[in-house]
Amino acid sequence: MSSSKLSLSEDWAVVVLGFIIIILTVWGLTIPIPNYKWHDAGAVQLLFSATNGLSIFYQFIFAYAVVIIGAIITGKPIQSNLLGFPIVFVLTICALLLAGNSFLHDLGLEAVIFSLLIGLLVGNLFKLPKWFKDSLNAELLVKIGLVLLGTSVIFSDILKAGSLGLVQSLIVVLTVWYFAFWLCRKLKVDEELTMMISSAVSICGVSAAIATAGAIKGDSKKLSYVVSMVLITAIPMMIGMPYLVRVFGFSEEVAGAWLGGSIDTTGAVVASGSLVGDRALEISTIVKFSQNVLLGIAALAISIYWTYRGTPEGEQVEKPRLGVIWERFPKFVIGFLAASLFFSFVLDNSTVLQVKGGIKNIQGLWFALAFTSIGLETNFKDLLGQNNVKPFWIFLIAQTFNILITLVIAWWLFG
Repeated sequence: MSSSKLSLSEDWAVVVLGFIIIILTVWGLTIPIPNYKWHDAGAVQLLFSATNGLSIFYQFIFAYAVVIIGAIITGKPIQSNLLGFPIVFVLTICALLLAGNSFLHDLGLEAVIFSLLIGLLVGNLFKLPKWFKDSLNAELLVKIGLVLLGTSVIFSDILKAGSLGLVQSLIVVLTVWYFAFWLCRKLKVDEELTMMISSAVSICGVSAAIATAGAIKGDSKKLSYVVSMVLITAIPMMIGMPYLVRVFGFSEEVAGAWLGGSIDTTGAVVASGSLVGDRALEISTIVKFSQNVLLGIAALAISIYWTYRGTPEGEQVEKPRLGVIWERFPKFVIGFLAASLFFSFVLDNSTVLQVKGGIKNIQGLWFALAFTSIGLETNFKDLLGQNNVKPFWIFLIAQTFNILITLVIAWWLFG
């Protein structure tokens, strides 16, 4: 079936799979939520109780079924997925257990960070067999997670908080994107990395990098490089920024707007905002969701730019027609927007409140699985040899600019 004409492209497959999960959840499917929280040896024993173990098993069966269906409808080898996915799942459970430690949780360290680190350690310290490498499909997993992320972007919640969050998001995204783009071009970084770095640092981190990679049909190794930079630099930001808020005595409104506009991952924003206060948590979440809303617009703009751009000699790369733009546009963004619209305007509030917790848990599992796979697929020796460390320093400079300009704008709008 690997060459079947009936197989879907990966971008459309993730929309189908994402909405299968959403519809099943809305119809009443309940996947037990395991408990990964612990603080001492006694609590660890509870994690491995029969009840908790059964919940983990149910999650495994559900995720296993979705991955195998994904392999079938995309025409990819099924056998390697049957053998490889259980290993990815076990490594991901190890990451979830680490993230469940009360001390690490209080620091705001997310499961995806441990997933990435475990994947990087295993993938770079051991020679992985070809059949296992063939089973890894990080992009499929993370794109399903992004479709599910759309269910958390409720337009009424964003509008209820006022227009300031949207105004800040728009100013920050445009300013930081252009600065990062200018810096990459100035230091002669290749075009694909330039686009992915600019989007990742300005919009919403990993999600924007993946949307950009889809729009430009970017190299998956370069995408893994950018994703690794985003998650690794998120650690000091989510720990250090709440500390700076307390040192300088920022109001919770300014702090929330600053955190939401600067920190790339949604979970890290929530964790950091929680460390400051309830109002900071509310504002930071709204600002981050406002940036998430811009994801679709950014993907479309990048698709158009990439189609119309010219070579350094001024030659046209592709004939600029609507069909080419549509071909480049990452279809999973349609799933993200459709999920947001479905939860914002179709479902009633009681249904949304009833199912959003279950979907958020599945979304968290999916992102954790995805970043384990990204780590396993990423070979730092090859990446550094090909791209050197220049893009990393550019990313740090652009992120520093992002932190400073976002603070100025947050102070202006919320101070």
